[in-house]
Amino acid sequence: MKILIICTGNSCRSQMAQGFLQSFDERLSVFSAGTKPESDVNPMAAKVMDEIGIDITRHRPETVSLYVGQEWDYVITVCSDADVNCPVFTGVVRHRLHIGFDDPSKVSGTPEAVLYEFRRVRDEIKARFYDFYVKELSPRIR
Repeated sequence: MKILIICTGNSCRSQMAQGFLQSFDERLSVFSAGTKPESDVNPMAAKVMDEIGIDITRHRPETVSLYVGQEWDYVITVCSDADVNCPVFTGVVRHRLHIGFDDPSKVSGTPEAVLYEFRRVRDEIKARFYDFYVKELSPRIR
């Protein structure tokens, strides 16, 4: 099963979602991309994922244009900007979904407040994508 997760910067939410789906089932082929990709994965996203044993430090933000002509079982946007600006795919897309999350990289405040927000969003991504995996993906994997 081939899945593409799209966010604007491809540095935080989409990277965490990719890390979770890969950790749920190694049979999934999971990719992530951005409509306006950043240069690196957000260090706080990598830190909070590392806290729970998922290493995303080797991930690199990529542009969604690399994936437009391919065939996908699922294309999932995780931010409202990417949902609106998601390109029209010329390949086959069996399911297009939006599973939105707040952007923890936009939070300002004390280091503790920022860390709290990254953890909160991480945990929300984990819960919603695990539910998606159990209800939608797992029954379809052969």
